[in-house]
Amino acid sequence: MTLEIDLGPDALAYRAEVRNWLSAHAPAELKGVDVDDATPEQAPRLARWASQIHGAGYMCLTWPVEYGGRGLSGLESAVLDEEFARAGVPRMTRGVGEWLVAPAILQWGTPEQKAYFLPRIADGTDRYCQGFSEPSSGSDLASLKTTGRVDGDELVINGQKVWTSGAERANMLFCLCRTDAAAPRHRGISYVLVPMRTADGGSNGIELRPIRQIDGGADFAATFLDDARAPLANVIGGLNNGWRVTMTTLGSERAGSGSTQHIPFARQFWQAVGIARDRGLAGDARVRQELAWAFTHVEVMRYQGLAALGDAVAGRDPGARASIQKMFWSEYSQRFLDRVANLRGPQAMLLPDQPAGSYEPDDWNLSLLRSRGSTIWGGTAEVQRNIVGERVLGLPRDS
Repeated sequence: MTLEIDLGPDALAYRAEVRNWLSAHAPAELKGVDVDDATPEQAPRLARWASQIHGAGYMCLTWPVEYGGRGLSGLESAVLDEEFARAGVPRMTRGVGEWLVAPAILQWGTPEQKAYFLPRIADGTDRYCQGFSEPSSGSDLASLKTTGRVDGDELVINGQKVWTSGAERANMLFCLCRTDAAAPRHRGISYVLVPMRTADGGSNGIELRPIRQIDGGADFAATFLDDARAPLANVIGGLNNGWRVTMTTLGSERAGSGSTQHIPFARQFWQAVGIARDRGLAGDARVRQELAWAFTHVEVMRYQGLAALGDAVAGRDPGARASIQKMFWSEYSQRFLDRVANLRGPQAMLLPDQPAGSYEPDDWNLSLLRSRGSTIWGGTAEVQRNIVGERVLGLPRDS
């Protein structure tokens, strides 16, 4: 399956630029490294690589130049992703700050907010984690209980968030809180950027409690806010207008990475083909049928991504397309990894090179375990079906 798609002469010239730069600068020691699975020893090298990418102008490509980007289109962003995938090195980004917070600031922020917050995301000064979900308000964000009280020129925030990913590496929390208890549930919510620590390095009333996951890691945390403070200047979109700002963030979260979203799934597919060959099962009719099923699903993802890229380049609202994509790839991933476990047989559970009585999941098993959450985060599969049913099929709202 080819990763390169003919996107026209301008994209071809940009592709050559990126390919030449990677040929000269791609670090050999990071080839094949997955950022999500990087070891603590690899973290400093990844940070230096991110700084290199930023210095070369390949970070936050689509942002306006005055805020640290290059003012390029989604077309160039897709080309960049493809070339990093071709080179086999991590395509470093600024995480949720770049993907989720920045689109909200660009659409709803004041000129002063854009000038202050966006360059700090682009250069890595501010690293964000997300404070949306609550113990009793998962996909139903509008039922959130966290409160924000105006105190002079600050907002004082109290409540609890859950499933806060990357919190231990963050110094900023983008948070939803209810600032008008008397308003209807979709109003009276504010979207605020909260410092994790005070200016002197102390806690800003924020306590993190790691949540152990099914794969043994603790990438999520329960977050408790006890009189956490943020300047009113950190409220994006104005007080009580947070729901509209949130829709921008959620739309960005579900949109994914356009024409390149299929790439990791394509890589996994060909690895599965290798397993079938190694086990002498490439000629088995049932195995071939399973692999054909996976191949067609990855191809559908590729064409969905191209359609999304076309929307982005044309400036069209993707509508419910992002929900369809999110539902499609997350459910495919779970089913595909179940099939790979069956293909691997006993090796999927027993690793002979480990001491008796111990078990350390390999990359396939980690992917299998982590895929269990993919139909939950970013809007559950059930919520995505409601969106598609209501906005595409015109069905009545779910009561």
